[in-house]
Amino acid sequence: MNQMDKRIVLVTGAGIGIGRAAAMTFAAAGDHVIVTDVLAAEGQAVADEIVAAGGSAEFHALDVRSTEAADALVGDLNARFGGIDVIVANAGIALRVPMAEMTDEKWHQTLDVDLYGMLRVIRPALPAMKPGAAIICLSSIMGTAYGWDEHVHYSTAKSGVIGMVRGLAVEYARRGIRVNGVAPGYIRTAQLLNPGHSLGPDAAEIASPYIPMGRLGEPEEIARVIRFLASSDASYLTGQVVTVDGGLTPGRY
Repeated sequence: MNQMDKRIVLVTGAGIGIGRAAAMTFAAAGDHVIVTDVLAAEGQAVADEIVAAGGSAEFHALDVRSTEAADALVGDLNARFGGIDVIVANAGIALRVPMAEMTDEKWHQTLDVDLYGMLRVIRPALPAMKPGAAIICLSSIMGTAYGWDEHVHYSTAKSGVIGMVRGLAVEYARRGIRVNGVAPGYIRTAQLLNPGHSLGPDAAEIASPYIPMGRLGEPEEIARVIRFLASSDASYLTGQVVTVDGGLTPGRY
């Protein structure tokens, strides 16, 4: 299979965590993965690892806060490949800021990455996307079910992702483009384990007692759901946000 016969899969925030796992999962399935991140060393390492394993990938540094950069990258991909087949809009930040200390700048920073960053990548891709293409946006249980103290801006952005998924799904259904979301629960990522951003290094001990499955999720477990949503097995599934949380939201007491 040459590169032109492979699906073109664009993953944002693919240098670490869920984005990295998604990039590796799609590559293992034979797709050509466009690895993007602001973390250049980490992103390049993911692309190199995919290629070293016999897969197909390329890395492009991308700050999703830049409309100009997103337009340029997607325009290049459209020109070279005739359109993107799968977008995994994953890039995101979670910065702990109590509301009493919230500034306009801090509020906008999170929404700029976590919500508008998705728009910037998806918007220029849509005109060239063909029937059968799929878009998967990463929300969170903090956008679907819970409020998150000292992360009101994050919960707001992740709730906004749900509205974008629903609206885009309806608007593009007749073109055969499906749009869905994934709302992870507590997943073992660098962000979760960072005490300045989330639960910190004791995340497993803190969260596991509340999770019916009794453990954190792994990035690969989210990646496999993303891969399903991008596959023809999900051909009649659009406008949905799938919660993947080990039973936390239905089972917490």
